[in-house]
Amino acid sequence: MKTKLLLGLLLLGTLVSSCYSEIIIEDDFIEPGFSVEHAIHKYDLWYVDINATQGNGEVPFLQRAFTITFNNGRLYANNNIVGIGKTGGGYGVDVGNYDVFNDGIRVNHSVDGRWPLEVYVVNSNTLELLDVVTNTSYYLRGYRQSTFDYDYVFYDNLKYFLQEYDAWEKTYTSKEGAINDFDAENFLQFFTDGNADVFRSSIDNNGTRPRNLQWDYEGEYKVFDVEGDETLKLLELDYDFLGDDYFEFYVINDSTIELYHPNSGTVYEFTGIGYIQYLKGDVSTTDKKRTKSTNSVKTVKRQRIK
Repeated sequence: MKTKLLLGLLLLGTLVSSCYSEIIIEDDFIEPGFSVEHAIHKYDLWYVDINATQGNGEVPFLQRAFTITFNNGRLYANNNIVGIGKTGGGYGVDVGNYDVFNDGIRVNHSVDGRWPLEVYVVNSNTLELLDVVTNTSYYLRGYRQSTFDYDYVFYDNLKYFLQEYDAWEKTYTSKEGAINDFDAENFLQFFTDGNADVFRSSIDNNGTRPRNLQWDYEGEYKVFDVEGDETLKLLELDYDFLGDDYFEFYVINDSTIELYHPNSGTVYEFTGIGYIQYLKGDVSTTDKKRTKSTNSVKTVKRQRIK
């Protein structure tokens, strides 16, 4: 029987309601005084609504970005969930440059090269960027950076947060709690193999470097929302040997998570090691991209009350 480890997330404070709404395509919408220059600079932060993408092609730098910003010929992007809202003053990292032509923009990306994209106004705060070669459209929603809900984006994309470290090392186990099989798991790793979201676990000794870890188990993982509890997320780990089990998952900070095991009453802390900051240093970004997805919903009762 496959095991399901459910990791629940408790936010500190009350989540602000979603800052996203369904895109309404208004084919006849014409913005007064429209120009490409005016359109792309109307807002200082553009959220890339990956689920609205149309077409079978892919523009790599848009596929991996959560937000982009056009600023005097420089293009900025938030490619990481870790540090979102703080990196680059909220705008992310410099990923290249762009220039404007009659109907669009030409982006010269630091990793992905040159991309000409046509620009269309969809509605008062939505742009369409069309890659004519592949007939693929990306939709950007405009926001003011000063009021953008970074916390919502962070907690709505926890599966990417977990993938932004080479490994997660167990750094604390509470004295309270019954002995259980998970006590032996000292490292976790999360990534995508192109077809599914995958995790690995290791019982190697603490202090082992990520590149030297021997992974003892591999399975798929999924992130779930919880019915009736907007502040709780679940992460399902597909184990075969632990029985029906789950953890409540608390984000302490950008590099520390806490897992509470209701069945044993044990608290674990894991610390991220080997932070992967995209477009910095020698890190390749070709294997990191967002995919169309929405969190499924589970019905589970929160066990830990802090």
